[in-house]
Amino acid sequence: MVPNGTASSFCLDSPPCKIAVSVVLTALILITIAGNVVVCLAVGLNRRLRSLTNCYIVSLAITDLLLGLLVLPFSAFYQLSCKWSFGKVFCNIYTSLDVMLCTASILNLFMISLDRYCAVTDPLRYPVLVTPVRVAVSLVLIWVISITLSFLSIHLGWNSRGETSSLNHTIPKCKVQVNPVYGLVDGLVTFYLPLLVMCITYYRIFKIARDQAKRIHHIGSWKAATIGEHKATVTLAAVMGAFIVCWFPYFTVFVYRGLRGDDAVNEAFEAVVLWLGYANSALNPILYATLNRDFRMAYQQLFHCRPASYNAHETTLRSSSSQLTRNQSREPMQKEEKPLKLQVWSGTEVTAPQGATDRVPMDHRFMEAGETYAFPV
Repeated sequence: MVPNGTASSFCLDSPPCKIAVSVVLTALILITIAGNVVVCLAVGLNRRLRSLTNCYIVSLAITDLLLGLLVLPFSAFYQLSCKWSFGKVFCNIYTSLDVMLCTASILNLFMISLDRYCAVTDPLRYPVLVTPVRVAVSLVLIWVISITLSFLSIHLGWNSRGETSSLNHTIPKCKVQVNPVYGLVDGLVTFYLPLLVMCITYYRIFKIARDQAKRIHHIGSWKAATIGEHKATVTLAAVMGAFIVCWFPYFTVFVYRGLRGDDAVNEAFEAVVLWLGYANSALNPILYATLNRDFRMAYQQLFHCRPASYNAHETTLRSSSSQLTRNQSREPMQKEEKPLKLQVWSGTEVTAPQGATDRVPMDHRFMEAGETYAFPV
C-alpha cells in the first residue's frame, strides 16, 4: 500500500543538507538489511527457534529484507535526485513492489498479534488452534491480499484518477495514483482495521500479564510481580508505539491524498512520513526478535561463531550438574518425590515437584514456563 510519496519539486538544494540526508537514508537501509538478515540466520542455524510461533517472525524478516533490497535503494536515489530516471515501466514495477512489501510487512505484524493473543489467552489449546496448515494458509492469505492491493490494482488501474501520463523513457515523478475508493479501501484493509485488532489483542494480553503479576504478588513475590508487570508494559508500549508512530502519519496522509488530490499534501511532509513508515522495517528485528530471550541467545551463538549444539550441550551439562548437587543436598531432608510433567503450549515440558501444583496457580506456571512467549515478542 505504500507508494513512493516524494516528488520532483521537493529537492535538497543545500549540499550539507543533501549529505546529511544521504547518511541518514543509507544508515536506515543498512540497518534494515542487516537486522533482518541476522533474524533469518538465527532461525536457520538454531533449531530451538524453528517453531510455528516464529514462522511469522521469519516471514516478517524476509518481507522487510526484500523491502530493504528491492525498494529502499531506489527510494533513496529518487529522494536525493528529485526525479525518476528509470522509465515508466520500471516505475510501475517499483511502486507495485513498494505497495506489496509494505502491505505484507504490516499484515505480518497483524498476524503476530493474533498468534500472541491465542498463546497467552488459551495456552493449553494453542497447539490445537495454531497448526502448520493454518499458519501456511494465513501466510498465503497475507501475500494474496498484498498482491491484490499492489500489482493487480496498479496494473489494472483500480487506483487511477483517469489521468494519462507520458510514455517517455524519463518521467519526473514516480508516484502511484490514489483515487478516493482505493485510498479508503487500502487504508482500512492495510492499516486501520489491523491497528484496531492489534490494540484490542495487546490490551487483552496486557491485562492477563497484569493479573499474573497480581497473583505472584499475592503469594509473596512482590519483586517478581513488579518486574513482570514492568516488562509487559514496556514491551507492549514499544510494539504498539513503534507501529503507530511509524505508520499512522503516512496512512493518514495517504487517505487524505486520495480524497483531496496530490496538490493538497505538502511534498516535503509526505516524504518525511513515507520514510518514517520505512523505518518500521528497521525496528521490527529489534522489537520482534531482539527482545525475545531465545533470539538473544541465538544472536550470541551467531556472533560468537559457536554452534548451537555445543551451547545446548554445555547448558544441559551445567543444568544437570547443578540439579544433581541440589538433589544430593536435599536428599537427607525430604523423601523422594515423583516429578509431574506439565505440557505447555510452547511445545516444551516443564518438570515440577508434584506438590508444587497446589502452591502455584496455573497462570503463574505458564508465565514462568513460557516466559519468553508470555508477552508479544
